[in-house]
Amino acid sequence: MIRMENVKKSFGSNHVLRGLDLDIQSGTSMVIIGGSGTGKSIALKCILGLIKPDSGTITVDGKDAATGDRDAFLARFGMLFQGGALFDSLPVWQNVAFRLLRGSLKRPHGEAREIAIEKLRRVGLKPDVADRFPAELSGGMQKRVGLARAIAAEPEIIFFDEPTTGLDPIMSGVINELIREIVVEMGATAMTITHDMTSVRAIADNIAMLHEGVIQWTGPVSQMDSSGNPYLDQFIHGKAEGPIEAVR
Repeated sequence: MIRMENVKKSFGSNHVLRGLDLDIQSGTSMVIIGGSGTGKSIALKCILGLIKPDSGTITVDGKDAATGDRDAFLARFGMLFQGGALFDSLPVWQNVAFRLLRGSLKRPHGEAREIAIEKLRRVGLKPDVADRFPAELSGGMQKRVGLARAIAAEPEIIFFDEPTTGLDPIMSGVINELIREIVVEMGATAMTITHDMTSVRAIADNIAMLHEGVIQWTGPVSQMDSSGNPYLDQFIHGKAEGPIEAVR
């Protein structure tokens, strides 16, 4: 579904992506891991076209991601943002139905609200949450609202950016379980970027280790612990010694 070939991106002298190659098969869940500043978010933004790569090719479902109808392209994606990114001035249901109230996916007001309430139920929130505002919700509830918004338009591809950041271990487990269930139910292609190894084991079919702008190892999550790759081994076990230098 998504293919990145020799993708490079620099910001001045900072070479973030140095020839990234990655394949994400349709209907699978790929988790990209790596330390802070290794280019995980840049890779995601390159796929969406928010950042233009310096070179290389990115295709989605066999078509160049940089060409064609931009609105139709973006309509295929859903996104759960790291910080929730909810609109404080809008009630919860309008946050969830944001894409359904405007643009090419626009639905009648009443229908959009019904869909929003249905998606809120799917993530474990009661209908009375719909008319509350984000500031009235806990961090875990806000994350669920963000997840409901990500799936509201039934996207083919869903991106999850650090989905459990800022959550306690129990709520992190709830969010991981919801993500896995929803991705399987929808048959969606998922790409998650995280450094939370609990999320990796809960969400992933396959993982990719990104370091120094390239994929150091990729394969099924079941092979992660026995990969023999020094970068992956150091990262998943949190070792101070290894090829990845800690910034002091």
